[in-house]
Amino acid sequence: MAALSHIAVLHRLPRRLRVHVPAILKDDERAYVLEIALKKHPDLFEVAVVPRIGSLTVRFNPARIAEERVLALLDAVAGNIGKAKPAAAAAPVQEPTGPCQKLQLAVLGMTCASCVALIQLSLNRDPRVLSANVNYASETVQAVGHLDRNALSALIKRLGYTTRPMDTLSQRRLLAEGERERLKAAKKRAALAGLLTLPVMAIGMAMPHSRLLHLAEFLLTTPIVLGAGRPFFDKALALAKNREANMDTLIAMGTGAAYGHSVVSMLTGNRHLYFEAAAGIVFFVLLGRYLEERAKGKTGEAIRRLIDLQPPVATVVRNGAEQQIHIDEVLVGDLVLIRPGERIPVDGEIVSGLSAVDESLVTGESVPVVKEPGHKVVGGCVNGAGLLSVRVTAIGNATVLAGIVKLVDQAQASRLPIQKLADQVSSVFVPSVIGISLFTLAGGLAAGAAPAHVLANAVSVLLIACPCTLGLATPTAIMAGTGQAARRGIYIRSGESLELASKLRVVVFDKTGTITEGRATVTQTLPLSVGKEDLIRLVSGAESGSEHHLGRAIRDQARGLGILPGKLEDFVSHAGQGISAKVDGNSVLVGNAGFMRASGVDPAPFL
Repeated sequence: MAALSHIAVLHRLPRRLRVHVPAILKDDERAYVLEIALKKHPDLFEVAVVPRIGSLTVRFNPARIAEERVLALLDAVAGNIGKAKPAAAAAPVQEPTGPCQKLQLAVLGMTCASCVALIQLSLNRDPRVLSANVNYASETVQAVGHLDRNALSALIKRLGYTTRPMDTLSQRRLLAEGERERLKAAKKRAALAGLLTLPVMAIGMAMPHSRLLHLAEFLLTTPIVLGAGRPFFDKALALAKNREANMDTLIAMGTGAAYGHSVVSMLTGNRHLYFEAAAGIVFFVLLGRYLEERAKGKTGEAIRRLIDLQPPVATVVRNGAEQQIHIDEVLVGDLVLIRPGERIPVDGEIVSGLSAVDESLVTGESVPVVKEPGHKVVGGCVNGAGLLSVRVTAIGNATVLAGIVKLVDQAQASRLPIQKLADQVSSVFVPSVIGISLFTLAGGLAAGAAPAHVLANAVSVLLIACPCTLGLATPTAIMAGTGQAARRGIYIRSGESLELASKLRVVVFDKTGTITEGRATVTQTLPLSVGKEDLIRLVSGAESGSEHHLGRAIRDQARGLGILPGKLEDFVSHAGQGISAKVDGNSVLVGNAGFMRASGVDPAPFL
């Protein structure tokens, strides 16, 4: 048996080995990777590591694998993990060249958890970056450091990924539209690959001798691998230039090996081709990524709904003339007109007008609030029946709505303690898998196995070991939880708060007014001068011309009692006060105490 270079045997039994591995001594990250890599081996049914003392214990079945082969496997994997150097610590910034900023960008092109680890490790190596957090599920990066947005974008683009700004809600809206287009493109690629893969699989399973069928396999597989699967190779090449690797590297190596071997075999007259394996790999990976993109799109629906609360255009008054402009062109100090029923586009202060505004987005209160000159209004809320002129006080990411979106963003992008383990594993997982694949190839050839069979096993190792679940499970759970809460008007500050919520036993609310059904109902009717039924008939008739939420409550009461509303005439709405109308020839006033006094009616007997 060859000498062991990277491990030392401490204790051995017929079915158990304990060895010392210097590479994992006091290194939790490498120890986790070693444990996961060995647990994937079918002949090792128990693996335990103790990084504090660099100990590794494995149990195996001697009937299936000899002790010598186990030791050779452990030595090879330990050596490979020892060669994978951890990310170098970022050099301290002595004199920052710029102010410390917190930046956020959308990152397009991430395909798995190893992409997250790659970007995050690369950013943290830069001395200008104090901290970086990449979220796979929301496809965003948040970084704090002494660099601007362009510099951060350049660092990410160097790795082969695309970035997009997401400072304003309109930019977020464009990202959402782009996400829908990417989903359509992913579906199209997966469908095309599937359509071509079916005949390739059918021919491959039959193992034909006909050169014509071999040529048909080649012609059908080529557009799958080099067409639909080209992004895998492009990304792997871009990463290789930076001496990095991720899951696209594994897929490119696997499909490239299967496809290249098959082309050479076809040209040399060998009938053992693996075109169906190359085509099948690309199809199933594309299908999986399409389903993954669709799942991520559903979990991000809550943020998209919040973004859609801001109108894309606003009506401003400049130089005495009204004009509709894009929301990003609105400036602080502009005068914006908000007509009845419109959503308020930006935060501001009312200059003129009187109306009731639905502010449930911010306060949770279902009752619209009367707004008059001098009052503040929040973008995204709905104007009632009055016309408002509003002076803009905040735009872009300084608005309250943008703050709410950012709050949900931060909650969905937050990292739980359990996710740190997944990040550590993913960071060196790909190099370890490549090492195991090469060991499988070398071991099989050394044992005298058929080259085609050995190549198939090596390619299988590359493709089966995808760490996507490690990086996707926790972020997707956070996005689903915070998204469901946001749809119900509950905004969670962090993913850790969501994790701790499972331990809650008592919830204390400080505002009883928000714990309602969100709609008004009539609970009591006190007629003074007319009968109850006549009163309901007259008032519901007057309210039949109103869109006020209290008016709807009165109409619902009449409908529930089977009372037909009276005939309405001469309806007038007094914004923020009430209504006046004629119903069946009777003058009817409905409104608050101030409106009654202004109309010459003493409300004291009704109070």
